[in-house]
Amino acid sequence: MSQTLYDFSAQRLNGEPQDFEAYRSKVLLIVNTASECGFTPQYTGLEELYRMFKDRGFVVLGFPCNQFGGQEPGDAEAIGQFCQTRFDVTFPLFAKVDVNGDSAHPLYTWLKHEAAGILGTEAIKWNFTKFLIGRDGKVVHRYAPATRPDELVEAVEAQL
Repeated sequence: MSQTLYDFSAQRLNGEPQDFEAYRSKVLLIVNTASECGFTPQYTGLEELYRMFKDRGFVVLGFPCNQFGGQEPGDAEAIGQFCQTRFDVTFPLFAKVDVNGDSAHPLYTWLKHEAAGILGTEAIKWNFTKFLIGRDGKVVHRYAPATRPDELVEAVEAQL
């Protein structure tokens, strides 16, 4: 039996559990984020994308990760405060996770398997790797960290 996003859950930044069944029939963009990365300004574009399409069933899910250059050193409170005050983030943020290695969150193990990266490698190469999920809970596409959120407007709209 093949898995979908709805088979997973994760802890929200506030510590509450989140079953992804709650996102059934929505289009999602799942992103591993960091507060001290050269791509951190993408928070602005992610929030704009979220606000542009949220009323049509689109949600951005942010997963802070400290595996790339220690660029997400803060605790949940620091991450939440940073995202709110610097970028006015209103999309859901989750507890810090690993995206690679033996301790990778099961969601990321699945995402990487479903949409391999460049040259077929599964590992996440850096912060702000993005996965577009269709309304059926399956991965539509994987985007590189350098892909700006505004470049995803057409892809998101096509799924809505």
